[in-house]
Amino acid sequence: MSTSYKDLHVWQLSMDYVTEIYKLTRDFPDYEKYGLGSQLQRSAVSIPSNIAEGSGRQHRKEFIQFLYLARGSLLESLTQLAIANRLGYINDCSLESTENVGTKINMMINKLISSLKKPGL
Repeated sequence: MSTSYKDLHVWQLSMDYVTEIYKLTRDFPDYEKYGLGSQLQRSAVSIPSNIAEGSGRQHRKEFIQFLYLARGSLLESLTQLAIANRLGYINDCSLESTENVGTKINMMINKLISSLKKPGL
């Protein structure tokens, strides 16, 4: 791909998402340090990481596959956020605002996948 992954808006927004996840998990109970908090951080970090790795691949099909992985990690992290909310680790407002960003990232990933699937690129 000719564009740097750093120029992709979906990568930039997913980096912001990771930052927000790390801020939220700072307030998790100590006993969740290596549990849900760590798992949530890992799934969030996987989103921009897969976007970056996929953009460096030689073929569009490979990039698309990494975008599918990024989307899966996003949905995993959104589920983990909902669990954290149910357990009282994050409030409803934080959940909603973070979910809104996640929804936007999901739409951006889907749009990028669709554009990469178009013939003639």
